[in-house]
Amino acid sequence: MHTYERNHPGRPWATTPDWPAEVNDEQMVAAMDEVGVDGTILMSSFSMYQYDPSCAVEVYNKYLDKFRAIRPVDPEDPGVEDTIAEWVGMDGTVGIRVFLRDDVTDDPADPGVNKVLACAAGHCTPVNLLCWGRLEQVAGLAQRNPDTTLVVDHIGIRQPYHPPAPPDAWADLPKVLALAPDKNVVVKISGACTLSHEPFPYDDIWEPIGRIIDALGIERCMWGTDWTRAAAVVNYEQSVKPFLMTDKLSDSDRAALMAGSLKKIYGW
Repeated sequence: MHTYERNHPGRPWATTPDWPAEVNDEQMVAAMDEVGVDGTILMSSFSMYQYDPSCAVEVYNKYLDKFRAIRPVDPEDPGVEDTIAEWVGMDGTVGIRVFLRDDVTDDPADPGVNKVLACAAGHCTPVNLLCWGRLEQVAGLAQRNPDTTLVVDHIGIRQPYHPPAPPDAWADLPKVLALAPDKNVVVKISGACTLSHEPFPYDDIWEPIGRIIDALGIERCMWGTDWTRAAAVVNYEQSVKPFLMTDKLSDSDRAALMAGSLKKIYGW
């Protein structure tokens, strides 16, 4: 989940995405409590705060039992290794995040990205990758960094910011499945409901999700909502309940997907 304050001079936004005007800690906790979610990984919002994780840290410090935090880091920053070391030394941190997009090279041998992944391995901390359109690069990075746990955000599939889902929403699924041999790759099944062409409870997501679970194993898959980026498509409750309601998951697989895998991968 992403938490952020209303835009204000004390903590100004870098950009203004088409998200709700504010999703503060109290709103987030209330949404979690309403559907029985006990704990959440906070992804420091890059859209608003770029590489400043202070908002997520403040929320963690207010609710120590409910949250853990992940921050983005810049592979081109000469001091990125010091940033990672400082971050992993703080209470409540469970990982870092790298954006493979825009002006970041698609070369899997890029020294900056590989430096970050090697540093993360040295600190035994996972690296989340926003890698829409870059799944081949992920495979190359995984093979160069076998001791680094790579968590593919958003299923590795580009997701809509507004309905409807594109006709070929799951077109990159074969590229996701091709990551199965790379045992250090985990797929975060977040934002899946935004890819549905059916109304709630989005039953058509289960065939592709089932293929991912079959290919990687449930222990390398974890659930997520992508709230609040996905707020214009599905609300928080609609991101949670399909996974609680479906008969496509056994009770043990549901427990692993929605908690067990995450706790093991992030050490929470």
